[in-house]
Amino acid sequence: MVDEVKFREKMIQDGYGDVTVRHFVPNHCEPTHTHEFGASVLVLNGKITITMEDRTVTCRAGDVFALDANVPHAEQVGDEGVRFLACRK
Repeated sequence: MVDEVKFREKMIQDGYGDVTVRHFVPNHCEPTHTHEFGASVLVLNGKITITMEDRTVTCRAGDVFALDANVPHAEQVGDEGVRFLACRK
């Protein structure tokens, strides 16, 4: 489990931009899409499942997940919603 302060420090060290707090409402679904940037998130509470071509990852509070730029993925939020720290590279 990673805490918020350590996550912010590590992201700055790794060259990521500003860390922002984001949230999605319960059961929110993002169909398959890509981003022109790499992203890293720390889940603060709730649950989110990210599905890529080769794997599916479910993240809960304390989990960190990173995704390279231009990787197709879909996102499914759990029943309680999700709140997370996010940064771009």
